[in-house]
Amino acid sequence: MNAAVVIPALNPDRKLLRLVEDLKASGCGGIVVVDDGSDARSRPVFEQLEHGFGCAVGRHEKNLGKGEAVKTGIRLALSRFPQIEGIVTADADGQHLAADIVKIAEAVTADPEKLTLGIRDLSGENVPFKSRWGNRITSLVFHLATGIRCPDTQTGLRGIPASLFDFCLAVPGTRYEYEMNMLTEAAKKAVPLRFVRIETVYLDNNRASHFDPFRDSMRVYGRFLRSAGFSLLCAGIDLSVFSLLAYAVFGASPTGLLASTAVARILSGAMNFTLNKKWAALRRGRCAAPFVFYFLVFPARLFASWALVALLAPVTPNLILAKAFVDIVLLFAGYPLRNRFVSCKSRAAAGK
Repeated sequence: MNAAVVIPALNPDRKLLRLVEDLKASGCGGIVVVDDGSDARSRPVFEQLEHGFGCAVGRHEKNLGKGEAVKTGIRLALSRFPQIEGIVTADADGQHLAADIVKIAEAVTADPEKLTLGIRDLSGENVPFKSRWGNRITSLVFHLATGIRCPDTQTGLRGIPASLFDFCLAVPGTRYEYEMNMLTEAAKKAVPLRFVRIETVYLDNNRASHFDPFRDSMRVYGRFLRSAGFSLLCAGIDLSVFSLLAYAVFGASPTGLLASTAVARILSGAMNFTLNKKWAALRRGRCAAPFVFYFLVFPARLFASWALVALLAPVTPNLILAKAFVDIVLLFAGYPLRNRFVSCKSRAAAGK
């Protein structure tokens, strides 16, 4: 088991000391703890970790967030233990057992190409309501955005192989959004995921967590909300331009509807593609799959929209409602195809 353990910590108590003691008893030698701007009351804990247990301790003068603490821990682990084959990130609040940390360390060194996630069973009665439903919502959003099913997107127990050290250091985000960003970036780069079952531990209704339900949730969902907002904006532009052209310029004949649909779709599609190109990783030169998808599907959706609206036009009193209904149907019908085309490599590798 040639892997180091990285533990970001903010105002930890003796639960962290017991965890490190158990890790040492399990034969884990390389342990890195990052003090993410803790107050003076936690100083004895870090001194015991550094001088009593021989941990490598990194320090932030002020709180920079879990994501930044994980990155600091990775850099420190690479500096102190340059021969390691992997890194396991774990939480300091007692929710991760030493046996599960060792299990993830063994998994990541045995399968050095995959990002390994310690997956909890969140259906038990001991799981706080907000944790259970928060994770379900996040997992659903992640699945809708990437096509990958991940039963525990919020797990902090993760195994990072050496091949992904640079990848994890480059993932954007400094706080709790970093963990979700790691998964979305992995999906875009076709990094395979491996799921390993671990014990589900919640102490005192998870009061030790520093997660702010509103502020940190907005950070976690920020990228998805921005992308959804762009899509809604472009859908509104598409419908508005179509309505203007159909009623005031080209008319409601089949030929007029085709011209109105084409102009509206080209304008809204160009804007949508431009606004979302960061999400599609186009700025980093990874534009092939999204570009090909747009190139193939764009004309198909354009003609499908025109044909269906043209069929509905004689039997509906409101052309705008018909257009909106058709585009919503096409959107949901085409979403699974988009996920299969853009993220197929990630889905094929996930969970294996």
